[in-house]
Amino acid sequence: MVEQRVKKVVIAGGGTAGWLTAAALSRQLGQLLDITLVESEEIGTIGVGEATIPTMRSFHAILGLDEREFMRATQATFKLGISFENWARDGDRYIHSFGDIGKSTWMGDFHHFWLAAKAAGDTSEIGDYCLELQAAKEERFAIPSEGTINYAYHLDAGLYARFLRARSEANGLKRIEGRIASVDRDGETGFIRSLVLDSGECVEGDLFIDCTGFRGLLIEGTYAAGYEDWSQWLPTNSALAVQTASTGPAHPYTRAIAHDAGWRWRIPLQHRVGNGLVYANEHLSDDEAHSRLLGSIGGEPLTEPRLIRFRTGRRRQVWMGNCVALSLASGFVEPLESTSIHLVMTGVTRLMQTFPFGGIAPSVVSRFNDQAQAELERVRDFIILHYHLNERPEPFWAARRDMPIPDTLVERIALFVEGAQAYQGGEDLFRVASWVQVMLGQRLMPRDHHRLGSIMSGPQLASVLTNIRSTITNTVAGMPTHQQFLDRYFAAPAKAASGTR
Repeated sequence: MVEQRVKKVVIAGGGTAGWLTAAALSRQLGQLLDITLVESEEIGTIGVGEATIPTMRSFHAILGLDEREFMRATQATFKLGISFENWARDGDRYIHSFGDIGKSTWMGDFHHFWLAAKAAGDTSEIGDYCLELQAAKEERFAIPSEGTINYAYHLDAGLYARFLRARSEANGLKRIEGRIASVDRDGETGFIRSLVLDSGECVEGDLFIDCTGFRGLLIEGTYAAGYEDWSQWLPTNSALAVQTASTGPAHPYTRAIAHDAGWRWRIPLQHRVGNGLVYANEHLSDDEAHSRLLGSIGGEPLTEPRLIRFRTGRRRQVWMGNCVALSLASGFVEPLESTSIHLVMTGVTRLMQTFPFGGIAPSVVSRFNDQAQAELERVRDFIILHYHLNERPEPFWAARRDMPIPDTLVERIALFVEGAQAYQGGEDLFRVASWVQVMLGQRLMPRDHHRLGSIMSGPQLASVLTNIRSTITNTVAGMPTHQQFLDRYFAAPAKAASGTR
């Protein structure tokens, strides 16, 4: 253990990752730490990750953010899930929603009841038993005064970083403008002592957080952490992104639309729409991708399409010496399930929970690395699942269907096929309902299921399922449209910020 008291924290890089980290540390540990963020306005950020998952709401509570204020500032809309179109076959559509499915018991999850009814002739869909999914299909949204609904947001990433910067600086964080020219390290410990800027200024620190994006200026450029490439499973390596004018009311869901060499996204905000085309350039040229994107957007382009190159994988270690890498600096899995911002939040949360005030202990570093590795691998497996379970004829998709997949995913698929078993492990982000919705949505039907549904008679089971469907249908019918709710919501004043400090 290097017994160097950690008082000064330096965040290298801004953008969503840097300012999320800054906002959390300054809000929760600002009284104990001296926190500085170094960024250059000359260096652009990726800034296309505009879709989120419900964990953001809990993290915002930690930051003490008011929802209306945040949504106004970032031009955000509500999100109930993701509409997957053409993924198993052309013409298919299913929604991976944020909601639970039906009512489960300690012995088994609800889909076993549904499968029992289906075997007896019931024709309902699994999505008929999910409030969030039905609300998304009907383009409706409401936050009930009683009960819960699981939702997230679509937001403008650039405005979000600006919003978080204002909160961070109000909490005492210091921002320094400048490019990092070199890194000064201690010759004995190998720890980073300071970042040397182009101006010659030295920014000293005890702990450095790398938010410098794909280049990983500190974790790779200084510590040579190494990179584990996952492109054998997830071979898309390019994306084109463009912003367009809105052409109608905002959907309360993200659209992920498969094409012959990847997929494209459509994310509705209050003031515009985010669009992108993800592809493998082995199967689609940049020029063809550019043409396809502009031919699919629907609204007037507000920006020029921006090309982004990436390589799916992870750093072999995300904490080395006195450097912790977050977001793109630590690894990357394409944003198919909107996990990028979530992974920053879990990373900084783990750091706050195990913060090395008295010195950096190898056991803490090892545990941090193990958790980060397991978390990203579970997300990777979930993304691979979408590609692997397809029946499309194109070479890109046929290769994904036939490729060897990680053993961890092989086991999950086998459990579902053989007995409809799905689970959420200790480091898993995605819940049972998520695995079930995607597996069934990708046309994977189990051969068998738990017999707990047989405890009831056929008429009893049918009555229970009918009641659940009716309750959901009636609830959704009483909701305003998503656009109507947005209009009413922003007509109300924001509340004073609150949350744990």
